[in-house]
Amino acid sequence: MRIAVIGTGYVGLVSGTCFAETGNYVICVDNNAEKVNQLLAGKLPIYEPGLEVLFQRNTRLGRLHFTTDLEKAVKESQIIFLALPTPAGQDGSADLSYVLTVAHQLGPMIDEYKIIVDKSTVPVGTAEKVRQIIAAHAQAEFDVVSNPEFLREGVAVEDFLKPDRVVIGTSSPKAKEIMQRLYEPYVRQGNPIIFMDERSAEMTKYAANAYLATRISFMNEIANLCELLGADVDQVRRGIGSDKRIGPRFLFPGVGYGGSCFPKDVQALSLMAKQHHYHFRILEAVMAVNQRQRHVLTSKIKDFYGNELAGKKIAVWGLAFKPNTDDIREAPALYIIEDLLNEGAFITAFDPEAIENTRKVLGNRISYASDPYQALEGADALAIITEWGEFRTPDFDRMASLMKAKVIFDGRNLYHLETMQERDWYYASIGRKTILPHRQGEPS
Repeated sequence: MRIAVIGTGYVGLVSGTCFAETGNYVICVDNNAEKVNQLLAGKLPIYEPGLEVLFQRNTRLGRLHFTTDLEKAVKESQIIFLALPTPAGQDGSADLSYVLTVAHQLGPMIDEYKIIVDKSTVPVGTAEKVRQIIAAHAQAEFDVVSNPEFLREGVAVEDFLKPDRVVIGTSSPKAKEIMQRLYEPYVRQGNPIIFMDERSAEMTKYAANAYLATRISFMNEIANLCELLGADVDQVRRGIGSDKRIGPRFLFPGVGYGGSCFPKDVQALSLMAKQHHYHFRILEAVMAVNQRQRHVLTSKIKDFYGNELAGKKIAVWGLAFKPNTDDIREAPALYIIEDLLNEGAFITAFDPEAIENTRKVLGNRISYASDPYQALEGADALAIITEWGEFRTPDFDRMASLMKAKVIFDGRNLYHLETMQERDWYYASIGRKTILPHRQGEPS
């Protein structure tokens, strides 16, 4: 099939590359000439495991192309995906300006049947708005389809090539048949392609993200209560996660959720409810819990130092909002670092992929290390914020030799409490008891 993907951000680039991988001819369009030139030169603007191999192969084989020429891409394609940003506006609503601007541009370009696919996360009713705008100038039949993405950063290529399900919202039999053929190669193991109306498909994306965010916030509340009651949240998590009605996913406590989807989508869904005079109390609680959880690790650090953080050097491991990505949008690390800086602490941070993106936001307000151990040199304490795999089995002896004190504040519960007790560290984590150095009997 001949496909155009408008927007070469995270969703657009992964989608376009993975569509090309199954033999489709794909043109990716972006109005950012610098980004397009970078892609034409064979350089990816994002980090995503497995993407570069597919990107290089499909550009080499002539199946994946990049351009700033929207009209050329539309003329050469039958299916046109809108993978455009829908950032949160000042009131929390999804900003549809990018989507609707492109819809206005598309109308005069449609002179034969096309399928316009909303891949972006958009409020319920957006497909109808896009259809109305295009219809004002289109010279041929077209359909507008809702096809929300469910890509998890860090495993997005696998999610696209082997999806749990594909959701397609359309009332057109013609569009349904074409979209069925497009996605069949990705569901050969029997996972479903679920067809529904456009509004239900748009709602499905928001409902999924809001539910997952709710699970995270619920477990963070359980973790905070575990600390007060002397329970261990890791054992509680395993206990409830083995229940088939619940399952083990999204039950890990930490320092709050972040990224480009959960914060934005939960807020947008809550606002949609308010606009229709519905008080979505659970979502308001989810957002409040997450906002508070971002500061839990800072509170532990402040309590340890008696609110005297001025001049302390804190090493930070992890800047991205989750491992295996360079995305720092709404990353908990940014909030924690800001808290520590406001208290007068000095920060040296390391992340395997997200340092350059962090530098664009924080500049020289913090220092950046080239490896995890360099960040520890002369540090009074270590704060672990992102659970990168390389942080899970560190050399604790080397760490102790580099730091001023053996103090760790772990926002992701990476280490066993018994291990930290045996190694004589002060170790504070989330939802578990704090380990005190047994020789001193109390933190120093």
